[in-house]
Amino acid sequence: MFPERFSNLPPYAFPRLRALLDMHEPGGPVLHMTIGEPKHAFPEWIGQILAENIAGFNRYPPNEGTPELRAAIRDWLARRYGVTLDAETQIMPLNGTREGLYNAGMALCPEAKRGGKPVVLMPNPFYQVYLVSALSVAAEPVFVNATGDTGHLPDFTRLSPETLDRTALAYICSPANPQGAVADPDYWRDLIALAEKHDFKILADECYSEIYRGTPPVGALQVANEMGADPERVAVFHSLSKRSNLPGLRSGFVAGGPQTIARIQQLRNYAGAPLPLPLQKVAEKVWADERHVEENRALYAEKFALADRILGDVPGYTAPEAGFFLWLPVDDGEAAALKLWRETGVRVLPGAYLSRGTEAGNPGTGYIRVALVAPKDETERGLTQIRGCLYGSKEQ
Repeated sequence: MFPERFSNLPPYAFPRLRALLDMHEPGGPVLHMTIGEPKHAFPEWIGQILAENIAGFNRYPPNEGTPELRAAIRDWLARRYGVTLDAETQIMPLNGTREGLYNAGMALCPEAKRGGKPVVLMPNPFYQVYLVSALSVAAEPVFVNATGDTGHLPDFTRLSPETLDRTALAYICSPANPQGAVADPDYWRDLIALAEKHDFKILADECYSEIYRGTPPVGALQVANEMGADPERVAVFHSLSKRSNLPGLRSGFVAGGPQTIARIQQLRNYAGAPLPLPLQKVAEKVWADERHVEENRALYAEKFALADRILGDVPGYTAPEAGFFLWLPVDDGEAAALKLWRETGVRVLPGAYLSRGTEAGNPGTGYIRVALVAPKDETERGLTQIRGCLYGSKEQ
């Protein structure tokens, strides 16, 4: 029997989208702009590295990752954020960030805090794995709306001291999915200080960190290190899926304090599966190369510019700082997605499918999420059809 604590779990976004759209005929050639699956080419040399290490499939990989991969991740963190970590005790490779974000709750959340059920904070809208992780450990999920009024990031400082005192973990995504907002140094300093005061851990989902416009987003570990915060206060999660167009490689990592990493590693000893050795060799080389990342970022910059040109004068349009989604304002996300599908064949995701209703309402209801992952010509066609169908022709 399904555990009672999962009875309130919302339908997953994409089956829900199929139920909304698939009974209707598309109004034109189908163009998928829903899922954040990168479509740019990954480096050609990856195939050669995989072939050279194919014999590694004949061996069980080390649970904690190879020393070479952990060293490559350590070196990348030093180059990117200026932080120095111990590759042996502060870094663990993951099968993508989803594995780590889920298992962090299992490994780090206490059974009780301050004599009550522990609280797990998360932004709203949110990545669904945050909620499932909280429910899996019988914690109380608390959704904190991330709206235009809060810069599309959750303002955890507005919560009551009683809630914060029971908080064990706080998930935060920066750059944010779906809004593209970036936490600046002041935001991180305030959140880390709040976590220090109320003794909770920050789980920073930074998987979109390398797709940005202008200034590279600051990282949570970077700010925590500058503040001299408790090394166990922050754990960060990164992936090669978006950075390197390798969603099928399922390679990411978690980095944080030695005790945090030891607990996550111990859980994997019993309930996880490390990345196969040939894939670890690929990941090692990919983390060490920045040229392909810069080329990837330039392709997204071209599509950001298209979005600004085609949709920039739409009331409420906000150009994303980072990531590869548009968070477009509409009267009703479901109605807009259905209209767009029936009239043009363009497929987008209603914002409410990524968020939960709270006392303050559902912050996703008046939005659609549009992924800019298709080639440039397809993206331009899709954005032009979105503009004409939902907002009217652009005034000349």
